[in-house]
Amino acid sequence: MKKQLAALLLTSAITFSFSAAYAGQAHAAEQGTIVSGVNFRTQPSTSSSTYGLLKTGEKIEILSKVNAYWYKVKDSQGRTGYISTSSKYIKATSTGTVTPAPTPTPAPSPSTPAPRPSGSTGTSSAATDKVISAGKKYLGTPYEYASSRSNTNTFDCSDFVRQAFKDALGITLPSDSRGQASYVKAKGNITTDWHNLKPGDLMFFMDYKGTKASAYPADKSNQRISHVGIYLGNGQILHTYSKTSGGVRIDSIAGKHWEYRFVFGGSAL
Repeated sequence: MKKQLAALLLTSAITFSFSAAYAGQAHAAEQGTIVSGVNFRTQPSTSSSTYGLLKTGEKIEILSKVNAYWYKVKDSQGRTGYISTSSKYIKATSTGTVTPAPTPTPAPSPSTPAPRPSGSTGTSSAATDKVISAGKKYLGTPYEYASSRSNTNTFDCSDFVRQAFKDALGITLPSDSRGQASYVKAKGNITTDWHNLKPGDLMFFMDYKGTKASAYPADKSNQRISHVGIYLGNGQILHTYSKTSGGVRIDSIAGKHWEYRFVFGGSAL
């Protein structure tokens, strides 16, 4: 009888411990509202296939937070997939905190960007690499002022930058260079010295006034932004600015009017 009682107590203790541990991992799903159309992907990666767009105003269930970049969600049709965690796309409508689902943590991969070392702007080098790679795919694409944002047949400067971020990370930046400049400035950590930029940062320029440094004011803080490009590192910029220049291209900055026209730059991430 004593042996049977001891065995029963041991079994109960194990069951209680397991239940308590599981309860510690469980979490109530949050509800969310889509605030701007966002790709509903089959995997937490911008290279995965999509079910299509979740539309503005659509209600979804947030099942878990995979990492800093992706939510696992269920839509109104019962489909399970992944969307960006950015507040530009989704607003949580409950007060609970969404925690990662109790699954093993995967090793870092290109679809799970690893953070930059301490002291950086906090953006992911993997994410910026994706932006640069996406932009380079369009090298040679013809320039067209006020190009259509609905296709990739032609680009103006801001349309090109916007498309690179959209393709690489599913992020939709403002449509014009001044809007993109305000967006980056609101993120903070901008610089007026292009030497301090990191690959993937955006560069903003004032109007062209000539090829000499003396043609440009020393204080450019109040100058109107008229051009934007993606900094590649090593004094190079990926951008597009005229039909005669050959469309999307890579240029050097130092000692050229690009250096003299530069107003500020920084990360959009």
